[in-house]
Amino acid sequence: MLQTSARLLRLLSLLQIRREWSGSDLADRLEVDVRTVRRDVDKLRNLGYPVNATTGSAGGYRLGAGAALPPLLLDDDEAVAVAVSLRTATSGPIAGIEDTSLRALTKLEQVLPSRLRRRVNALQAYTVPIPLRPGPTVDSAVLTTIASACRDNERFRFDYSDHSGAESLRVVEPHSMANWGRRWYLVAWDVDREDWRTFRVDRISPRTPTGPRFTPRELPDGVDVATFVSTRITSAPWQLRARVLMHASAEALTEKFGGYGSLEPIDENSCVFATGADSLESLALYLGMTGVDFEVQEPPELIEHMRELSRRYARASGSE
Repeated sequence: MLQTSARLLRLLSLLQIRREWSGSDLADRLEVDVRTVRRDVDKLRNLGYPVNATTGSAGGYRLGAGAALPPLLLDDDEAVAVAVSLRTATSGPIAGIEDTSLRALTKLEQVLPSRLRRRVNALQAYTVPIPLRPGPTVDSAVLTTIASACRDNERFRFDYSDHSGAESLRVVEPHSMANWGRRWYLVAWDVDREDWRTFRVDRISPRTPTGPRFTPRELPDGVDVATFVSTRITSAPWQLRARVLMHASAEALTEKFGGYGSLEPIDENSCVFATGADSLESLALYLGMTGVDFEVQEPPELIEHMRELSRRYARASGSE
């Protein structure tokens, strides 16, 4: 039988891995009687852990949320995952959490057993981060403000700057947010325009307070948030648009890069890829990375740019 202190840690670990336990199940796991389980639960409560209990045939114990954050128990893999995630967050696209993540990581590494610290340090020592291209950063306070409005079904007012720099006041019923690479998007029902819209979060300046409450709406045609956002992004007002004949089936290419444009099937071995970008260089680079033979149909300036690239590559390889 476990000693009292070890048994309390084991009990806490069990309460953290499952939503609810019956007293008899806990007693079986801890190899004690139900009365001992009740006493141990009381001891956890005295230590600040909010353990809720229900009575009756379906009664049991559940670890609840308290006013203060009590210590957590993590297994080896969980501790390593948290450490790696915190280290990654220090260089991510969300502004304002770098120092917080570093402080949390320092606290965690101080208490990691040596065997786990070695795993985390080895991962850091033998991983070379490649700096991301400069991109928009999102204020963590803005993210939490939007998330709270989504959770509480409260109207959200904000100043918005569109791609051309024009600013406007928006009043929306927020649905959810989506993260795509370095960018975050808000999906919401625009009250004034009476339509669904997506908004770049880095272009949002919230106005507080939020409210009033609203009845949540369903996205049109029953689509999920990821599909809705990717469809809206690929139809965004790019500076340049292109149509490219791809020598592969639409089905084969959908998972690879369908989110960056629309795929129109032609036959089993070809499709038309409609996409866009803000520069010829970006379009040419992306198409060159697809790993699929293709023919640019339009615009003419992209065709000429690809010809110039082919001549440049030919000279670089000594073919000219």
